[in-house]
Amino acid sequence: MADCLIVGTGAMACLFAARLAAAGTRVTMLGTWRDGLDALQTRGVNLVDTVGHSHSYTVEATDDPRRCAGAKTALVLVKAWQTQRAAQQLALCLADDGLATTLQNGLGNVEVLYDALGSERVCLGVTTLGATLQGPGRARAGGEGEVALGEHPRVDRLYALLECAGISVRTDRDPERMLWKKLAVNAAINPLTALLRCPNGDLLKRKSALTLLRDAAREVVAVALAAGKGDLAWDPAAAASLVAERTASNRSSMLQDVLRGAPTEIDAICGAVVRQGDRLAVATPVNRALWLLVSALSEEAQNPCES
Repeated sequence: MADCLIVGTGAMACLFAARLAAAGTRVTMLGTWRDGLDALQTRGVNLVDTVGHSHSYTVEATDDPRRCAGAKTALVLVKAWQTQRAAQQLALCLADDGLATTLQNGLGNVEVLYDALGSERVCLGVTTLGATLQGPGRARAGGEGEVALGEHPRVDRLYALLECAGISVRTDRDPERMLWKKLAVNAAINPLTALLRCPNGDLLKRKSALTLLRDAAREVVAVALAAGKGDLAWDPAAAASLVAERTASNRSSMLQDVLRGAPTEIDAICGAVVRQGDRLAVATPVNRALWLLVSALSEEAQNPCES
């Protein structure tokens, strides 16, 4: 039996699988992407580090949750729109005393997992690590970051595995507050890079884009404060600008999705902000515009306009 089950076969799943496997952890990856599974089964997971060196590691890979029965520790690393499917898979294989931890972007993922697995088997986490998918079973690391895990009676196993893999990890009493902070940065950077087809740093070079970035981040925090999850001492506009600067050459995951013609996580990011803002009577015009514009891109990819 694997020491860690990773649900997903995309960039972040490959990043964590490689880091864990490199430390001697037995990893199984559970997914549905046929090309990704074939590559993982044939060649293992391949990770390109930040200086361009490539390394491959052996992992198990399957699309059958029954082959993962009795899993004690699981990481959920699928896109937000895939969470329902991942929850259904985990319901078939997660041990009664197991724990599934989500490190996904956006709001709503942990609630879907709660519904399928029960809160006693689910932990909310947040990561600032990043990766770019370079092909089936292959990802490039996007620089260092950390993992923050919510306090949970069963989280020690995952904590030890991540620590052994050299990943900076800590626990936090209020992971939802961390999630909202990450959401502010995601809402500020990801949709703008997707719409402008540019790396993160380019947003800082365009006056209008920088204004939108700052306004989008501030709207998220206004909603978070109304929901009781905000931090008055934290400057969201400055934080989003700093992340864009530190990841200047990176292409956001949303831009990568748009360029591949794949569904995006816009509903779980800007869309979630708008829905929460409507519920709490907080205006979110910038997030609403970004949500609709990126949604229009996805609709165009599915139903291209006639020329």
